[in-house]
Amino acid sequence: MSPLPQDSTNATAASPPESLPPRTLRELLESRWSCREFLRRQVSQSEIERVVDVARLTPSWCNTQPWHVDVLSGGAAEGLRDALRAAIADGPAQNPDIEFPAAYDGVYRERRRESGLQLYASVGIEKSDRAGSARQMLRNFDFFGAPHVAIVTTEAALGPYGAVDCGLFVSNFLLAAHELGIATVPQAALATQSPVIREYLGMKPERQVVVGISFGYPDEDAPVNAYRTSRQSIAEVASFHR
Repeated sequence: MSPLPQDSTNATAASPPESLPPRTLRELLESRWSCREFLRRQVSQSEIERVVDVARLTPSWCNTQPWHVDVLSGGAAEGLRDALRAAIADGPAQNPDIEFPAAYDGVYRERRRESGLQLYASVGIEKSDRAGSARQMLRNFDFFGAPHVAIVTTEAALGPYGAVDCGLFVSNFLLAAHELGIATVPQAALATQSPVIREYLGMKPERQVVVGISFGYPDEDAPVNAYRTSRQSIAEVASFHR
């Protein structure tokens, strides 16, 4: 298994997205999934702005709104893709601004393993095929072929809660995109190259890269886009006290 996080989790739908877009929050959450093979077809600027317009309404602690999103398309996205390829040419060193978990133990390890095995099985990579899994992991830095990528950052001085608020922003970005039929994949792997991203975008040192989101229109014929991950039951996720 790759040491780099592949991305955040997928939704539980058992089949690819319906042709008609979902409307309720539950429908959005049940049908959303992380896309790992995109068409080169561009999303219109107006639709990208609609997604950001929804995500900007995200609540935050004391209304600090710590997030900023840099949306890259066309030549800007290709330029970052090239910069990342150059940076990882000798192997992708991990340089995240926000420390990754030291280990995944117990049930967290099991869930991560289940998701990874589903991913690799979908593209025909055997469990013991380290080279194959490494190649698949490196596709993160190609944005899985997506024509657009969004980089979400926060202020370092705001600490963990700035990142928590950015997580809310990311969730709403994903759902707003999904409502329009735009596929997404949030990628912690891109945050491993925070210095490269910060230099490419001319960011101040105090801006921390939280996550990248590759997005566009899905290649629905790609086997990698066919699997879905599981979710905990209500009994597992909640305790009710009276």
